[in-house]
Amino acid sequence: MKAQKKSHTQLARRERQIMEAIYNLKEASVSDVLKQLPDPPSYSAIRAMMRLLEEKGHLKHRQVGTKYVYRPTESKETVRKSVLKHVVTSLFDNSTENAFAALLDISSSNLTKSELKSISTMIDGAKANAK
Repeated sequence: MKAQKKSHTQLARRERQIMEAIYNLKEASVSDVLKQLPDPPSYSAIRAMMRLLEEKGHLKHRQVGTKYVYRPTESKETVRKSVLKHVVTSLFDNSTENAFAALLDISSSNLTKSELKSISTMIDGAKANAK
């Protein structure tokens, strides 16, 4: 029986690491994930966590020979948007402006002119589509 899908924001640290490894690899066996993790636990612990992530609705698997190969049920882009929406709603009082200001504040010294131009173009596009 499948458990109700939990948001990626509710995953434990190790579960997020497993998901990140699988997103990076596109699909992966337990052994593949184990090689990607910092200070990994045992093979059986990873296998159990991946099974739990499947029960939570974040992973699905197919059998290849004797092993299972897992892949995410949602694209990384979909998950990013969902997590970012949660952050904006919960930490920035649902204010995209406040979230954007915080992002600029912490990254402005690291942005290149090309990146700033790209952000400006996105803002111009958003202005054109504003109600």
